[in-house]
Order: sequence, then structure tokens, then C-alpha cells
Amino acid sequence: MCYSAEAWTLYSSYVDEFGADIDIREFWEVYLKRDEAYRIRKPAKFTPKIPKGMDLNFLPPKSDLERQIQDLISEWNGRKLAESEAELDAQKTRLAAAEAKLAKKETKAALNDQRIAGNKIKQMERWIADAKRTKLEPAKDNRIFPDWYVPVLISENGRKVVRPMRYHCRPAGMDPSIDWTKDGRVSGTYNARRDNLQRFWRNQFGYTHGLMLAETFYENVDDGKGGSKEIQFRPRTGETMFIACLYSHWVDPKGEEPDLWSFAAITDEPEPEVAAAGHDRTIINIKPEHVDAWLNPDPNNLDALFAIFDDKRHPYYELVKAAA
Repeated sequence: MCYSAEAWTLYSSYVDEFGADIDIREFWEVYLKRDEAYRIRKPAKFTPKIPKGMDLNFLPPKSDLERQIQDLISEWNGRKLAESEAELDAQKTRLAAAEAKLAKKETKAALNDQRIAGNKIKQMERWIADAKRTKLEPAKDNRIFPDWYVPVLISENGRKVVRPMRYHCRPAGMDPSIDWTKDGRVSGTYNARRDNLQRFWRNQFGYTHGLMLAETFYENVDDGKGGSKEIQFRPRTGETMFIACLYSHWVDPKGEEPDLWSFAAITDEPEPEVAAAGHDRTIINIKPEHVDAWLNPDPNNLDALFAIFDDKRHPYYELVKAAA
């Protein structure tokens, strides 16, 4: 699987690379959904997650709709900043109270409060600094995880279009419950296995194809101690990865839930260096010359699509870091 990636979040990059059009209204819809979810206090897992890098598409706004998006971003950042500053003050008060108790007598409760408050203060200070920062830091601001939104390149009516989609595909016609496992975790439909494309993904494979561009990807592997660790890979050549994806436009037949554009990255057997690092799948990184054929599939010629996979790029995926 591809657990996380540092993806292209600036849609101007897609315009420069492919001459793509931008579905700016769908970007507005995503930001509006996030705002509405906050206002009606939806659970966090139902609130659209948007990387900071995507916000920078609208600085400065170039149209009325972009100005509306920027207003939504400003309101969101303002609320989050106010919440973080209030929490910072609360934790500083907690820390002061714990230290006052410790000055008189050391107790486990006071030590615990001191530790938690100290960690929270550091976390809030980081969040506040990030909220105020306007300069792009790709490793932070372009990173996405399952359920996060990112621009995806597709083809519609003969033209390339960039549309924000959720990285966690909900195939059209399926119940929203498919998004979650029975124990409440995110389901695995953010990735589509090559060996399952003609079964579970048969209504997308050969019909609705997309492309996500990314610079690096992350995986979780066994740490050998009964837990897991995060590892990061990047093509040693420094080339951008053209990740083959499937997407779907889900519409609620009852008309109660909002429409959802979502996608899954396709994975194949692992490259040798990825397998050696402990992971059993690798994203399919197609060659640039196959982009048009991939985005405009012929459902009656699936062999041609598998041929694109067989001719995929094989850069050496260098292990960038391994964090416990």
C-alpha cells in the first residue's frame, strides 16, 4: 500500500506540466464542506482534511470564487489559531499549578500533569507557528494521508482537468460504511491492488483513471519489536512519480449526503529495494509517455492498460529515513 505521500498540491504545476484546466468550483466545494462540518460540529473523521500546501493555490486570489475560498481558509485558520492559543494558555496554567504542587511535595499526579502539560505546550506552539507560516514547506505542507484531499489529474470530454479528490476511494453505488472497518479504522480502499482491478475495481478500471504526482512516499513496516515504524522512499534520480490511480464520483441515491470525488492509488508487487525494507507493495509509477493512454482508457482493451503497468518506471526507491 501507499500509506502517505508528498504530493503535488499546487494546481499551477499541473497547468504548467499538462496544460490542464482547473475545476475551481470543486475546490470551493471541498473548502465549503470543511467549513460546514466545523459549524455543525461533525466528528473529526467526517471533516475534509486539506493539506496546507493546497491553501497556497489561492494566495493571492485571482477570481471571485478564489476569493471566497481564501475567505473560508482565513476563517478556518483563524478559528484553529484561536483554539490553539486558548489551549496553550490552559496548558501553561496547568503546568504552573503542577510545578507549584511539586515545589511543596512530589506526587505522581503532579508529575504526570507536568509532563502532559509540557508536551502539550510544545505541540500547541508548533501548531501556532505552522498556522501563521505562509512560506511553503513541501515535506510538511504537501503530505497527504488516507482521507486527505489533493489535486488529481483526470481527462473529461477530451480535456485534462485537475480536481480535488479524497485519497480514499468510495466506489459509486457502494454504501458509505465501506469507508471504515468494523473497529472504526480507515478501510484499505485508498489503494487498489493490481491483482484486484478486474474484481472489486471492475467499474473503475478501464473507465475512470487519474494521476497523482508525488515526490516521495511513506510506508509503515514491522519494527521487529512487536510494533511498527514509518519509512520514507524517494526515487534516487529525483524524478517526480506519476502514480496511476482510479477515481469515482459517488452520489447519494437518497440525496442526503454530499457528492464525493475520491480516488485510490494502484499498487503492484514490491520493487526489490522496497521489499528489502520490509514492505510488500509499491505504487505503480507510469512513464510520462503513457499519460494520455492511461487517462483515456478503452474498457474493451484492458491488455493495453496492463501493458502500461508492465512498462512502468523502475527508479531505485531510496530509503530516505526510518523513524521508530
